[in-house]
Amino acid sequence: MRSFDLAPLYRATVGFDRIADLMDRALSADVAQPTYPPYNIEKTAEDAYRISIAVAGFTPDELSVEVKDGALHVAARKAPEQGEKTYLHRGIATRAFERRFALADHVRVTGATHEHGMLHVDLIRETPEALKPRRIEIGRPSDLQGRAVPTLEA
Repeated sequence: MRSFDLAPLYRATVGFDRIADLMDRALSADVAQPTYPPYNIEKTAEDAYRISIAVAGFTPDELSVEVKDGALHVAARKAPEQGEKTYLHRGIATRAFERRFALADHVRVTGATHEHGMLHVDLIRETPEALKPRRIEIGRPSDLQGRAVPTLEA
């Protein structure tokens, strides 16, 4: 895999540290991406998303969902089983896991539900008023009468 030097990006931009860090993490070759548990990310509306994680064998009490440092952390720890069980085949994995999802600015978690062996985490992107597009009225010369008009002096 190729490695990219992102130092010029850090030197030439201000305020894009999070994007550069995200690219840096995505391009790093020595970080193995976990595949357990499987999950889906779906867009449910224009500014709404849902992350669905397969958590068969876990109860809601054994699951943890937190948002910290701009990331969603989902973890599970299986409680010790009471009594001895003899399995002829054990195909349902109930090993502990921790998954992290980087969240974009202005994305917040609205809730989480656990049903039918799936953990659903709902997210919404809320654009602040200051960042929403706004229309600027174009004035006419007659509107400027009585106002001081700045002039450029050489």
